[in-house]
Amino acid sequence: MVKRVLMIAYHYPPMRGGSGIQRTLSFTQYLPRSGWEPLVLTVTPNAYPDYDTAAGVQAHRSFALDAARHLAIRGRYPSLLAQPDRWASWWLSAVPAGLRLIRRYRPVVIWSSYPIATAHLIGLTLHRLSGLPWIADQRDPMIDHDYPPDPRRFRIHRWIERQAMERSAAVVCTTPGAVRDLNARFPAPAGQITLIENGYDEASFIAAEVMRAPRWPSDGPFRLLHSGVIYPSERDPRALFAALEKLRATGSINAANFRLVLRATGHDDYLRGLMRGLEDIIELAPPMPYNQGLAEMLDADGLLLLQAANCNNQIPAKLYEYLRAHRPLLALTHPDGDTACALRRTGIDTIARLDSAEEIAATLPRFLHLCRERQAPLVPLPLMEDHSRSARTRQLAALLDRVHHKEPS
Repeated sequence: MVKRVLMIAYHYPPMRGGSGIQRTLSFTQYLPRSGWEPLVLTVTPNAYPDYDTAAGVQAHRSFALDAARHLAIRGRYPSLLAQPDRWASWWLSAVPAGLRLIRRYRPVVIWSSYPIATAHLIGLTLHRLSGLPWIADQRDPMIDHDYPPDPRRFRIHRWIERQAMERSAAVVCTTPGAVRDLNARFPAPAGQITLIENGYDEASFIAAEVMRAPRWPSDGPFRLLHSGVIYPSERDPRALFAALEKLRATGSINAANFRLVLRATGHDDYLRGLMRGLEDIIELAPPMPYNQGLAEMLDADGLLLLQAANCNNQIPAKLYEYLRAHRPLLALTHPDGDTACALRRTGIDTIARLDSAEEIAATLPRFLHLCRERQAPLVPLPLMEDHSRSARTRQLAALLDRVHHKEPS
């Protein structure tokens, strides 16, 4: 008998983007190997700010509007139209669409993916209407001490989180810190909160190998790459830029021997204001297709990770792709956070605090020296394989089996 799971996710092709899409996409690609057939319910492409018309991924789609783009007048829209998020309209079409899928295909489990809270509302509603067990997948924490900043949205997110803990068969977190926080807020039965971390997709890296560019000349500048969005509140590079300015003033780095490449930051205008006077050693690079971005990681001299202390209970999904790229890695993050702990478990200790220009100015020259001497720590291959998306999907399949078998027949 075919076991089917109804998977509700906003982030899915043809949406253009980086690692945020890859979690659900990889789950759907690898679940059939473990005996599960995924049924994906996502939004119509118009709900995405950018999408690839050539993407050939199959899914069931229901209509959704982005309040900020479709319902705004002169850039403003009532906040009530965007609760719990800007895609709240998706609920109106997704619930009847989900019920049709349930009647036609008879899935045995419902799964929904945050950080679009409307996806959890859809999962909750379908669970209550159908009686099917529901799994809430938390890519990021729903609430934190200062998130969401809007009080009304905070209350709604807190209600959805409570509903997930009270009504779902399992809540999945991606980091140990998120598991600890959720356990502290809710007395949960053993096994209800499950850890399934993010990962990298080996097939994507194989495809990226094919399009790799020739290596940069060895006598050229050292290219330190940050690939992905730089959120001002969570990955602010002010201290890094101050450290670079100091190191350039002392002659440790210059345009001939060092270049920081910030690829697809999503906040180029903000960063230009911070990097004035450093344009000769910092490059703001535009977005590129996903596999090309992986190829660039494979060819970088070093990779840069940014994570502020207010995200200590989170691990950027990009970290796992960095590990698979097997290039030297400099992490600017708090030493007590989950990101630093994950790196130390792999033997990588080139870490400094993101908000400390002094630490960065001391750590970066050491990192560059280790790279040039080919002594920079790299993750051992057996440990790296544990972080693959296929391994994570086997964990999800085991959870689906457990939830399915617990349900009365």
